[in-house]
Amino acid sequence: MEPQAIAAFVVAYLLGSLDFGVIVSKLAGVDIYSEGSGNPGTANVFRTMGKGAAAATMAGDIAKGVGAAALGDLWAGEPAGFAAGLAAVVGHCFPVWHGFKGGKGVATGLGAILWLEPLLGLGLGVGWGAIVATTRLASVGSMALVVVVVPGLALTGHRGWSLVWAALMATVIAWRHLPNIHRLVGGQESPVA
Repeated sequence: MEPQAIAAFVVAYLLGSLDFGVIVSKLAGVDIYSEGSGNPGTANVFRTMGKGAAAATMAGDIAKGVGAAALGDLWAGEPAGFAAGLAAVVGHCFPVWHGFKGGKGVATGLGAILWLEPLLGLGLGVGWGAIVATTRLASVGSMALVVVVVPGLALTGHRGWSLVWAALMATVIAWRHLPNIHRLVGGQESPVA
């Protein structure tokens, strides 16, 4: 790996570690880790603090994914952009700034895709919103994104390391959703509203 790509990966991880669910809730005097599911992601922020706080959380988490992917892409090329997107997702899931207790990485991963393949990213965001609006289950929308992102990237012409990093990003997000999958199978998953 080139030095610029390594630097982008490290900076992207640190950027990903800025957890907007934690930041937004602390600004409102709420400890998101002790509310609802205890997860600092958008869905739990929505359930415990409402639409405004959830929108701010999602916007911040998407923005850090965009920033990380842009950094890697501009410093060292498209594959490094995908690697930096993965690093930001890992940072979001295991944030150094928040005791390695993070969210699930969906919005951050979506932000990375929005930079690297904007039309696909936009389609994924709209698709996620439509699935969540229909099912009231954020995890179902998130798992749908995980399933289609790599084929979508392949269909739009991405190859090689770009797809490897994207697949690893999707794998991390899916792995973080294992408890949700178990609850879905058992019919116990909490709706967003």
